[in-house]
Amino acid sequence: MSPGRDAPRSGEYMEEPQSHDPASPAHQPEPQETSSAAGVTSGETARPPARGRRERHPRGRSRERRDERGHGERHPEARARPDRALALDPDLPAPEHPPEIALERLDQDAVKVISRLRHMGHQAHFVGGCVRDLLLGHTPKDFDLATDAHPGEVRAIFRNCRLIGRRFRLAHVYFRGGKIIEVATFRANPIDVAEDVPGDADLLITRDNVFGTAEEDARRRDFTVNGLFYDPFLGEVVDYVGGRADLEAHRIATIGDPEIRMREDPVRALRAIRFAARLGFTIEPEVFAAMRRHAGELARCAPPRVLEEVFKILRCAGSSRAFELMRAAGALGLVLPALAQILEAGETGMRARFQAHLVALDELVRSGEEVSEAVLLGSLLTHLRHGPTGEAAADELLSQLVQTARLPRRIAERTRLAMGAQRLFQGPPKRRRRRRGASLSAQSYFRDALQLLQMSVRATGEGAEALERWKSEAERHHARGEPESGEVSPEELEGGSEEAARPSASRETPTVEVSATLEGRPAGPPDSLGEEGPGRRKRRRRGGRRRRRRGRGAAGEPAGQAGAATPSAGGA
Repeated sequence: MSPGRDAPRSGEYMEEPQSHDPASPAHQPEPQETSSAAGVTSGETARPPARGRRERHPRGRSRERRDERGHGERHPEARARPDRALALDPDLPAPEHPPEIALERLDQDAVKVISRLRHMGHQAHFVGGCVRDLLLGHTPKDFDLATDAHPGEVRAIFRNCRLIGRRFRLAHVYFRGGKIIEVATFRANPIDVAEDVPGDADLLITRDNVFGTAEEDARRRDFTVNGLFYDPFLGEVVDYVGGRADLEAHRIATIGDPEIRMREDPVRALRAIRFAARLGFTIEPEVFAAMRRHAGELARCAPPRVLEEVFKILRCAGSSRAFELMRAAGALGLVLPALAQILEAGETGMRARFQAHLVALDELVRSGEEVSEAVLLGSLLTHLRHGPTGEAAADELLSQLVQTARLPRRIAERTRLAMGAQRLFQGPPKRRRRRRGASLSAQSYFRDALQLLQMSVRATGEGAEALERWKSEAERHHARGEPESGEVSPEELEGGSEEAARPSASRETPTVEVSATLEGRPAGPPDSLGEEGPGRRKRRRRGGRRRRRRGRGAAGEPAGQAGAATPSAGGA
C-alpha cells in the first residue's frame, strides 16, 4: 500500500496527533500579543499559510527542502556526535603516577593516533624497537603502534590511511612532511608448534594474518627486547616476555624455543646479528647455536627481503662486527657467496682491509651523512675488484642482485659509475672550457664516488691529498651553482676528448654554411643569423644543427634573393 500525499517523507519528524475535542487545550484560543515586526496586532490571529505554498529561501531553495536534506536546524532529540577534537587530545597521566617514559620523548602524531583509537573503543600501544630504544636512552628512528582494531577498522577511522603488505596487512597513517605512523593489529602465532607439530615438519611462516590479543602478539615476536609494549596514558611498560631483564643484561634472546623461532623465519638470524652489532649486545649461546644449525634455510627466504636486511646491517653503524658474526654463523656464504669466497681464499691482509673499510663505513654513518645504497654496495664490491677475478666478480654479483633480489638497475649502474670513478681521483681535476658540466664534479654520481674515496682514505691512509683536492673542486662547483649534468661514464671522462665528455645527444656540432650573398653587407650589429660582420662564412654552434631562416623577403621574394637586392634591403 503506497503512502498518501500527506504522509511524512523519509527523514521528517512526525508531529504528535492532536485531539478534535473543542474543549481540549489545543483548541483553546491563546491571547495575542502585539508584534509590530510581524505585522500582527492584538486581537488578530495569524493566518496560516495556504496549503501548497512554500516559504522561499533567499537563495531560491525552499526551506522545506532544505530541512529535508539535513541542512536546517537539528531536531532536539537527534543524537549528538562526539566532538572530533576530543579524539585528538591525549589524556595525560595522573600526576601521582609519573610515566616511565616522558611524554615529550614520544612522537606527538603517534600519540594522536593512539588517542583516536582509544576514543573509538580500541586498545593501542607503542610497541617494538621504539620502546626498546627509549628505555636505552636512544632516539627511535620511527614509532610503531599495535592495536586490537583490524586493518579495515583502522582505515575506516583515519581518512589519511592506506593498507599495505601481502604477507601481513599493515595500516600506514600519513601526516604532513611525509611522516608515516605504522599501525599493526595484534596477531597470534599461526600454528602452535611447541607440542602438536612433529620435529621434522616445515615451520616456515608464509602468512601471518591470525589476529589475537596483546599478550599473544607479544609472544609471537622474535626477541624479548622487541616484545615490550608501552601505554602512554598509564605511563607503564607492559612486559609479557621478560624483555626488561634481557634489556638490562644486554642480551639477545628469543621468545620461546630458539630452534622453532629460527625455523619459522630464518631471516631472524640476520636480525639477531643486526641488533647485537647495533646495540652492543651479546647473543645467547643457545640462540647462536640454533642460528648456525639453520643457516642453510636462508636460501628459502625471498631474496628481496634478504637484500633489505643486508642494507639494514650496513646502515646500523656496526657493520664491521655484524659481518664477523655472519661469517661465524655461516650466513655470509649464503647471503653474499662471491664475497665470502674471496675472503676465505684471500690472505689475512685482505680480510683486515675489508674490516677497515667497514669501520670507515660505520664512522661515515655515525657522522650523520646520508649514505645511498650505491655507497653501501660499493663498500663491499671494492674488495671484489681487487680479487683474483678482478672486476668480473663485482659485475657478476651486481647482475645477480638485479635478477634475483630485485635490485633496481639504476642503483646497480650508479654503483658501477661510482666505483669506476675512483681511478680518476688519482689525477688533478681537468678544466674544460668548451662545455659546462663535462667534469667529474658535475656528474650525479660524484657525491657517491667521493664518499667511497673518503672511506678508502680512512681505511688505508692513502690518497688524503686527492680527497682534499676533489673536495675543494666540489665546493667550487657548488658555489657556481651549476646543476648536475647527468651520468657521463668515467671511461668517457678519462678519454680526455671533448667529444667523449659530451652526452650522445649533443656530441655533433655541425658547421652551418652562411649564404654567399651576405659577403657584401656592411659591418653592423649582429643580425638574426648571429653573424657579426662581413667576410664571416662559418660558425660553430653547440646543441645541434642551426636551421636556416625560412620565409619571404620584404618585397615578397625568397629570403636569399631579398638579401641580394640592395644593401639597404638586406639591412631591413
